[in-house]
Amino acid sequence: MLIRVNTASRRPIDGPMAAVAGPRALCSEFKYRRGSEIFGEGEHAEYIYQISYGAVRTYKLLADGRRQINSFHLPGDMFGFENSETHRFTAEAIVETHVRIMKRCNLLEAMPSEAAGSKKLIGFVTENLQHAENHMLLLGRKTSLEKVAAFLLEMDGRLAHPDVMTLPMSRRDIADYLGLTLETVSRALSILRDDKILRFHGTTQREVEMLDREKLAKLDA
Repeated sequence: MLIRVNTASRRPIDGPMAAVAGPRALCSEFKYRRGSEIFGEGEHAEYIYQISYGAVRTYKLLADGRRQINSFHLPGDMFGFENSETHRFTAEAIVETHVRIMKRCNLLEAMPSEAAGSKKLIGFVTENLQHAENHMLLLGRKTSLEKVAAFLLEMDGRLAHPDVMTLPMSRRDIADYLGLTLETVSRALSILRDDKILRFHGTTQREVEMLDREKLAKLDA
């Protein structure tokens, strides 16, 4: 379920979306409650999305009922790019999330110049492709401990190496992203904690202090 954040239907955009469409372009902003669907697999891909607050997971349900998470999107990230008319994945708010939304056709029309706008757009699409390639390698060629180490390093980099990293996703989410069971993820995190590579803060254990990034990187390598 979505709730419009402001009473005005349109507002200026900023951040990565503005870099593509230009600072004068307008968008709508919506608030999604935790667990709310933003778009579903197979639905018409009409919009491009940018997170201003919160986090989103994109996933596909497999034939046997399992969930495979394709990506986590964080503040500033753009998503919803498709090479067809429909969405390949379902997008869902992990926590309360504010999302800027702009029609794909409007985004293209609002580009300040064909060369500059296309270059920025290609850059974002290329980043998505690179992430997909890295994720494929992660799923197919790493041990469970290496997968968890790679995930923590990915999140640490995307969150700009904070002193204490707050993860919006649950361990179940992490497991479905890495192709592991919940128990395996918990066991790997316990090993990293016991080896003094990380430390948990808070009762939910979603606040993670990275004690030894170099040792964690060696596990990933």
